[in-house]
Amino acid sequence: MIAGMTQNKTKIIGLTGGIGTGKSTVSKIIQEKGFPVIDADLIAREVVNIGEPAYIETVKSFGETILRDDGSIDRKKLGSIVFNDTNLRHRLNSILHPQINKKMKEETFKYSLLYRVVFLDIPLLIEELENLNSSGLLFDEIWLVYADETTQLKRIIERDKTDLADAIRRINAQKSIEEKLKYADVVIYNTGSIKELIDNVNKALEEV
Repeated sequence: MIAGMTQNKTKIIGLTGGIGTGKSTVSKIIQEKGFPVIDADLIAREVVNIGEPAYIETVKSFGETILRDDGSIDRKKLGSIVFNDTNLRHRLNSILHPQINKKMKEETFKYSLLYRVVFLDIPLLIEELENLNSSGLLFDEIWLVYADETTQLKRIIERDKTDLADAIRRINAQKSIEEKLKYADVVIYNTGSIKELIDNVNKALEEV
């Protein structure tokens, strides 16, 4: 990884996966190799910090019942409100996504001045690809972390101490991992050991 290269166009890589595929682990491996990774989930939390424009709009739209005692937004409570209601979810997304995309663009520009490759870790990249592109976030490559659905279910149940029905419901809330494969330029398979995963990531990084 070479920092400070600004004479060549920076390669922008979108990193995504499905729930339980191990995307967060891959993101960590990439960072440990010295590549910058912009975390969309982290930015999503930052834009609803108390006093931020998205915080104000979200509270105005959903009411103060979504707040904790300290005034911060209870993301779990808000998530449960919008999960099964398409209209409410759309309303929330219309508040959050412009702010998230704006911050991601700012971070991408900042890192592009210093690095020849920048990764954006976006869980719902495929689902939101059109909106991301419309906001000016364009990707040279999309990397997909892949695990079959049986492996996904097993990991979700073990990690989150939940049952099979809940795990299936959460997987079905996203595009299937098989559907996401159609959009991927690079597929990182994560169905074996951590050593195999590290080897797969390193192999992909050698090609960037």
